[in-house]
Amino acid sequence: MAVFNIRNREIECKIVYYGPGRCGKTTNLEYIYRSFTKQVSGKMVSIDTDGDRTLFFDFLPMGIGRVMGCDVRLQLYTVPGQVKYSSTRKLVLKGADGVVFVADSMEIRREKNMLSLKDLHNNLKGYGSSVFKIPLVMQYNKRDLEGQIPLMSIDQMKKDLNAQLKVPDFEASALTGNGVGATLKECLKLTLKSLQRELKWTE
Repeated sequence: MAVFNIRNREIECKIVYYGPGRCGKTTNLEYIYRSFTKQVSGKMVSIDTDGDRTLFFDFLPMGIGRVMGCDVRLQLYTVPGQVKYSSTRKLVLKGADGVVFVADSMEIRREKNMLSLKDLHNNLKGYGSSVFKIPLVMQYNKRDLEGQIPLMSIDQMKKDLNAQLKVPDFEASALTGNGVGATLKECLKLTLKSLQRELKWTE
């Protein structure tokens, strides 16, 4: 849920990068943090767990205009993907205004992708939302590994993960940065549209 600071005319919203362990959520945020230095405000905070990490930092999107006369401040978060950190994932997801689901293109991670998407749905349901309601963008990550290790086809990933949702989706390589900015931009656009509707509804 976005936070509205009436006095400062500022809206603070939260986008969470969700997905299975080692799918590239952290790499996405690290690339954004390095590459969009003008928009980043403050340090990136990393909470290390055993073989996984939760990251977050403030991001100030430039050139997107104002929403209902307010400036927008964005917080980007990742969740730890490993199954054993389910309670941490749910906690980080609380109050999310938008979600980027990072799917691993490696064939051996097919089942983990689908289980993680189901986990996202269950956790959102616990907060009175769903994957069909929240602004959501799908990213098919690690496409740079094509020809090096067995990857699923994009058609297969769309069928597995996006056949029912029909949300915007992007091929990407968080390592090289290909598709990272486009994914974030689309999620931000959907999130801001949702916030505008929310603001008009409450007026």
